[in-house]
Amino acid sequence: TPLAVDASHPFPQLLNKSHNLLVRAKTQRGGEPLHAIVQVPRVLPRLIVMPRGKGEDEPWVYIYLASLIKQHIGELFPGLILDGVHAFRVTRNSDLYIDEEEAENLLRTIEQELRRSSRGNAVRLEVEDDCPKDFRDLLLQFFNLTEADVYKLDGPLSMTHLAPLVANDAFANLRDRPFQPARDPALPLHVNIFEVMRRQDVLLHHPYESFDPVVELIEEAAHDPQVLAIKITLYRTSGDSPIVEALINAANAGKQVTALVELRARFDEAVNIQWARRLEEAGAHVIYGVVGLKTHCKALLIVRRDADRLRHYVQLGTGNYHPRTARIYTDFSLFTCEPELTEEVAVVFNTLTGLAGYPGLKKLLVAPFDLHKRLISLIDRERDHALARKPARIIAKLNALVDQQIIEKLYEASCADVTIDLVVRGICCLRPKIPGLSENIRVFSIVGRFLEHSRILYFENAGQREVFLSSADWMPRNFFRRVEIAFPVEQPSLRDEIIDEILPKFV
Repeated sequence: TPLAVDASHPFPQLLNKSHNLLVRAKTQRGGEPLHAIVQVPRVLPRLIVMPRGKGEDEPWVYIYLASLIKQHIGELFPGLILDGVHAFRVTRNSDLYIDEEEAENLLRTIEQELRRSSRGNAVRLEVEDDCPKDFRDLLLQFFNLTEADVYKLDGPLSMTHLAPLVANDAFANLRDRPFQPARDPALPLHVNIFEVMRRQDVLLHHPYESFDPVVELIEEAAHDPQVLAIKITLYRTSGDSPIVEALINAANAGKQVTALVELRARFDEAVNIQWARRLEEAGAHVIYGVVGLKTHCKALLIVRRDADRLRHYVQLGTGNYHPRTARIYTDFSLFTCEPELTEEVAVVFNTLTGLAGYPGLKKLLVAPFDLHKRLISLIDRERDHALARKPARIIAKLNALVDQQIIEKLYEASCADVTIDLVVRGICCLRPKIPGLSENIRVFSIVGRFLEHSRILYFENAGQREVFLSSADWMPRNFFRRVEIAFPVEQPSLRDEIIDEILPKFV
């Protein structure tokens, strides 16, 4: 549908990242140029396969929907002479602006903000590289942007619509071979997971080891008559999540279910709102995060009446409770019922769901309370060991390293001859191998079939080796504006597996 732009037809409110064509035309009599917008329909495939000959060697030809519309766009403007057609895409600010202190109902407030955010202020304009300046100037005026906000692209405005190429079986030889996660021998099918956890801790390395036991643990808890309560933090999960369905079943069965659903998980707000409502309808106690903080930690606590006593069963992870991404993201899950650690997890839940202050813990490092301070202490300890000529080394695998104070402490440790290896998937603000500053620091970034998402922290500690897994990157937002957990891996066999088998593959 062509949308005229003139004094009586204001510029249309184009959706975030929608594809559009700006058309300039004139009448047969001449006069001032006319302008119109043609939106590329979102409901149609963006990539169209063209008819193909029957021979095996016949090429596959695809054409972008926008190109097809552009080729025949004159049919939408009969009687006019076209004077230029150019594709563009606008990106809008999708941040949600919420005053949590003033919001009486956080869920309803976020729903309202979601409707607004699809039409937030424009922040970027993408155009074809041959788009003339006068066309760009007109769009900049419409969107209240400057030339610095324009990105000229030699090619499609978005590469995200190429999925049909991957799905075409004619190109199967170019795909990765199908990958099937292995089943950890400690958790075979149909095993009683609670019995296994009473005997030993279990560490799963996803996606190499299946995420299914995490789902099965929650499903087993939902149906086990000895389970009294389930508590969980949900940051991201799938729209058809078996985990949330199990929590709903548990609530329907009369168990006490507490779900801390983070409504502000970016781009997953709508899905989380949907699940929050379903959980509430089932009778679960749903908490919409902590005022002023995003709850980003991944924690599950199950309270079970065993034959000898009430016992806490805990799963802690570096990744989300999302079975689909667990097949393509590298993460860890720790299953444990070790009394001191599980009691600390219970304290964290009480801090998040109640009015109690954070008391300080021995084993868990928790943001925004003490994670930053205790990491600095661990780095300083390695520095002191090195100065005392004791074994000292740091290995940190992260998604991002940004925090200035942490970086300065790593520089200090390097200057004290601590060997430091950093595996950083994304942004890294530390500069390695600078004489007199960071000669003993190496930085790696792993690019492979799976997205590196796990966070691993290793400290040599004068031979008393320590390993922590964490949900947190080393960024100010993780340290001070989110609830995060770093947890120790203490069972010797599991700790040694990480140190001697997994970390060497990165460094």
